[in-house]
Amino acid sequence: MKKTTARAGLLATTTLAGAACLAFAGPAAGQTTQPIPPASQNATADDGDTIIVTGSRIRRSVASTPAPVTTLGAENISDRGYVSAAQALNDITALDPQLNQAPGSGASSGPGQQFPSLFGLGTGRTLTLVNGRRFVTSSSGLGDAQVDANIIPVGLIERIEVVQAGGAAVYGSDAIAGVVNYILKDDFEGIEIDGLTSVSDRGDYWTKSLRGTFGLNFADGRGNAALNAEWSESPILEFRDRPLTNLSRITTGNPEDTGPNDGIPSVREVMPAHFWPFNSNGVIYTIPAPAPLPPCGGQICFLRQDGQPLQFSPDGSVVPYDPGVIMGIPFAKGGDGFRFSDLAGLRTGVERVATNAIGRYDITDRVRFSAELLFARTTGSFRPQGFARTVLSPAPLNAIPFTISNPFLTPEAINALTAASPGFAFGAPLFLSKDFYFDLFPATVEAKTDTYRALAALEGDFDLGDRNLYWSVSASYGRVEGQERGFGVHNAHFSNALAAVDSGGQIVCAINADADPTNDDPACAPLDPFGFNRASQAARDYVMVDTGQDFTNEQIDVLATIGATLFTLPTGEVKAVLAYEHRDEQAKFVPLPANQLGLTGTGNTVAPDSGGYNTDEISVEALLPLIGDRVTLPFAQLIELNGVYRYVDNSIAGGESVWSAGARWQVVDDLTVRATRSRNFRAPTLTQLLAPNNVILTQAGIDPCDADRIDSGPNPEVRRANCEAEWAANPQYGDLATFQDPAENFVHTEVTEGGNPDLRNEISDTWTYGFVFEPRFIPGLTFSFDRLEIDLTDGLSPFTTADFMATCYDSSPQPAEICSQFERLAESDGVRPAGTVIRGRTTTFNAGVVQFRGEVYFLNYDVPLDRLFSSGDPGRLSVSIEATHTSLLTTSVTGAAFTRTDNTVQQPDWVGRLNAVYSKGPLRLTYQANYLSKVLAGPDATIENNPNPVIAANATHAVSGQYDFGPVVLRAGVTNLTDKAPSYPNFAHGDILGRRFFFGATARF
Repeated sequence: MKKTTARAGLLATTTLAGAACLAFAGPAAGQTTQPIPPASQNATADDGDTIIVTGSRIRRSVASTPAPVTTLGAENISDRGYVSAAQALNDITALDPQLNQAPGSGASSGPGQQFPSLFGLGTGRTLTLVNGRRFVTSSSGLGDAQVDANIIPVGLIERIEVVQAGGAAVYGSDAIAGVVNYILKDDFEGIEIDGLTSVSDRGDYWTKSLRGTFGLNFADGRGNAALNAEWSESPILEFRDRPLTNLSRITTGNPEDTGPNDGIPSVREVMPAHFWPFNSNGVIYTIPAPAPLPPCGGQICFLRQDGQPLQFSPDGSVVPYDPGVIMGIPFAKGGDGFRFSDLAGLRTGVERVATNAIGRYDITDRVRFSAELLFARTTGSFRPQGFARTVLSPAPLNAIPFTISNPFLTPEAINALTAASPGFAFGAPLFLSKDFYFDLFPATVEAKTDTYRALAALEGDFDLGDRNLYWSVSASYGRVEGQERGFGVHNAHFSNALAAVDSGGQIVCAINADADPTNDDPACAPLDPFGFNRASQAARDYVMVDTGQDFTNEQIDVLATIGATLFTLPTGEVKAVLAYEHRDEQAKFVPLPANQLGLTGTGNTVAPDSGGYNTDEISVEALLPLIGDRVTLPFAQLIELNGVYRYVDNSIAGGESVWSAGARWQVVDDLTVRATRSRNFRAPTLTQLLAPNNVILTQAGIDPCDADRIDSGPNPEVRRANCEAEWAANPQYGDLATFQDPAENFVHTEVTEGGNPDLRNEISDTWTYGFVFEPRFIPGLTFSFDRLEIDLTDGLSPFTTADFMATCYDSSPQPAEICSQFERLAESDGVRPAGTVIRGRTTTFNAGVVQFRGEVYFLNYDVPLDRLFSSGDPGRLSVSIEATHTSLLTTSVTGAAFTRTDNTVQQPDWVGRLNAVYSKGPLRLTYQANYLSKVLAGPDATIENNPNPVIAANATHAVSGQYDFGPVVLRAGVTNLTDKAPSYPNFAHGDILGRRFFFGATARF
């Protein structure tokens, strides 16, 4: 038999990974974007002079495919002091950074899962594989079928291969933007223990990692088994922990703006931004509305003493309140209000625990068995937005009425309140506007995910006549059990706890002191709402309730392949591979009882959901050499064609045919040209299809008619005209020039969310073409260029309330079926101004259109320095430069109005990385520079709609070194050497963590 090496053998059974690359015949020939040693190249030679090339199931004799493949070796992870695969992925210029970071001030940083996304096309359009096989999704079922990069065992990573632009003809659904394939070691021998710690130069953001790997060969080398266990932890980071995010910056309407084209921004910066209507101590009002209504003499309805607004101090006494410089509803500059940036945390803390076992055994010289076992637990800790009862919100979340009878009021407080409002002495109520996060909530909440996976595979070859056929069969079972936990306030219990009375000198709940025994609740503990963090533990326990969901994902995947050389032509061998795959996917989503019963918020209920589907998929791949071997021509040493066809039968979404065709033309020894064309697809997820309708309370999102948005969008003139027409038809909405929709940031909107059973697969057509230049006159130099063009139609578009609004106001004529999906408040209710979005809809449509155009450039020069310096052994230098250029990324959620996000912070025109490695014996020194080009702050940003329309370019630098002492390797480095902050005011355009130092050690036995 033509026996493959250990690595090649494993890849033979994981040929989906290779096949995907060939299937869409992408552009790069077995090269890397990082200088890595030969053992980590894309192709692996077997003992019979054939190799398994990433990008194809077909065994071949040259280490090249038409697919563009970016490779990161294990050395890259070690050099940079990374503790997870997710961090390593951020070094690839075609991948959007996944940072566990809040998207903006006041927003939650999320549960800590990190999903790769190529070319800004979304995480659901990048497929993740491990050893070339599908992996059970980590998603909660509320979105796409992604795999969390945090579960990948760092200690077993041999390399990470990223195939760009397509792959569905080989892999099936989701491979539209490309594929991330984690290749694990399968021949580890010995014991290795590795520890690492890092810290910022501010003394915070301590990151720690510990991992151990044990492996051995047995049965005279016929078998190998390895066990890996690892743990890592990165902490929470607050907005206040970094100067840029501590600015608490927002933008609000600019009264100095005179209209379009005046050179004056329609919005102005507010720093530090505070919510003037409430804080954590409690702001006092005379009525539950902040607007300047006539009952308050044309002023905001604060309770005032000698014209000065009043609030409670932390200890519950009544003191003056400084609302700051009010900039409209709900923001002010400075003052005593709740600081905007304190609404949530900046970065999620992530703890990883993973154990992996991997092994192989050659049953005979022609049959190999291999197996993989994995358990991983990831825990994301983050600070969510809390609970508030304020004058901004409608019932039941509006301001809390209180009277003189409340026993938690001190005599001093009663005197101060009575002096300011004489009616208070006779039972007239006042109103408390307060955020209760610090009174009631724990510091953080958690999202925990447990992943289990088992895989078994057989592979081998046999002879049939004068042909050798190679085959593989694998089966895997994966299961994810997730818990997303939060805390809510039990509405009924909160009301009971607030209704406190004095009973015999003891403060108790009124329901336990009245004459009606049927309403008693022995667990009820009275709650002191006046001041900061005044609630007793008993009151917290009574009013707080667990909220969130449990979810389960299951996957069974069976894959079988068989391949052979069909016959031999003078130009070379004609080869083919046939593959069959069966996949079964199941998902279950179970809200906690408080959510199912509607005990919190507005009382809306959330129903459990479950579902499943299966697929049967067959594919065929062929390789046809037109020129080569004994037939060559001038400027044509080799021309070969390859193609893949795949048919997928999905039990819900139906049938789909996808294909790929490509060509590779070796012009001369130095130059190879390649091109591909492919059709790819993504199937709708179970939740997109089957989720039941639920009504939730959430923010409405960006309101196009808001004063700071009206001159934005793909066609600002159309947006403004539509908003002006609606305001003209509804004069009660007030002045459009100063309209601020509080539903953008705080006021909760009733949003109906649910699935769409009529969804179809989304489809993309992809072109790639480029070349590889390896000049013989400069040994060690490689330069490649690849152009990628992706056109996606019938896109699975998550239509949020903000999307419905944007589509409505950015379209001409306005589509009635879209504009009817949200509703504005017709008249002010004393809490919210007229025009506030009060109802909306979230679902999924086949309406999206995406166009991507870009290029990937790669240059690598790897040279022993004795070529340049004749004396001694001066070592070796390897320099690589990778750059991704996005010339067009335009998206339409509805297929009508398009938004360009290329040259914005979402997708910079240029992303670059330079990596240099010097090595000599046991010494290894590295330098890396990362570059983000100058961009617009958002689509169509100009000075008319943004005070900072242009975000400056940003570059960071890192250095590291390691020394191999034999049994121990020590390494250290500095990340963000110059402590470069992100480009103002966007804190994602750069590195928000700042300068960091790491130190690691590896012991080998």
